[in-house]
Amino acid sequence: MHIEIDTGVCIGAGQCALTEPAVFTQDDDGFGTVLPGRADGAGSPLVREAARACPVSAISVRPGA
Repeated sequence: MHIEIDTGVCIGAGQCALTEPAVFTQDDDGFGTVLPGRADGAGSPLVREAARACPVSAISVRPGA
C-alpha cells in the first residue's frame, strides 16, 4: 500500500501517530508525516485505522504499485 498525508489539510491532531507509531510521526511543527522508509505501510493493519482516525481526512491509503 502507499500512504500520503495532505500537508495542506493536516491540522496536527496526531491521531495517526497515536494509532500507528511505527509508520506515522509528527514533524517539528506538529503535523503528521510518514516515517522515512514507511510510505509502503509496512504491512500494518493499523495504517487504515489511522487514516480513518484522522479528523480532517488528510491521509490517503491506496494499493502500492
